[in-house]
Amino acid sequence: MKEKFSTITSTCVPLPMENVDTDQIIPARFLKATSREGFGDNLFRDWRYDSDGNPRPDFVLNDPTYSGCILVAGKNFGSGSSREHAAWAIHDYGFRVVISSFFADIHKQNELNCFVLPVTVSEEFLAELFATISADPAAQVRVDLPSQTVTNISTGRAETFDINPYKKQCLSEGLDDVEYLLSRRQDTEAWEAARR
Repeated sequence: MKEKFSTITSTCVPLPMENVDTDQIIPARFLKATSREGFGDNLFRDWRYDSDGNPRPDFVLNDPTYSGCILVAGKNFGSGSSREHAAWAIHDYGFRVVISSFFADIHKQNELNCFVLPVTVSEEFLAELFATISADPAAQVRVDLPSQTVTNISTGRAETFDINPYKKQCLSEGLDDVEYLLSRRQDTEAWEAARR
């Protein structure tokens, strides 16, 4: 069982780039491992580090000004190949929420499977978030899964977001797909017994 997801209030890490694909999230040369642990070290590897392995001071993950468990990303996040390692890297780094105006479908599902909540907002709301974070890196955003709302606390503006009801239940109960099925074992056995 994973940590149950309800409401998260956090500062944000801004990544105002569009069309960020999964090879940029986690380069292919790091896909040999089969365990989910350790991928966060190489999240956005080629943007975070130069060819000698030194941190690039101009990349946001190396800037101590920004922190938090919410990544605010540009439009079309997670495009490209369907590698689930990209979602593993995001989760392993410590992000619990990614906010964008559009997600690639497979990557969005991979994030949900890794207990990272992808929140789709309007382009106007996304632009406001970037502006708020730029003006005040200490600004916070509240993501409320039960009510399916995301709120820019600095402005008070909020939007609702969609989520598959089954995945919402899994996140709320801290269950992956197998754990969910096992938690419903009695119901399944009762259904089977009634039809013997």
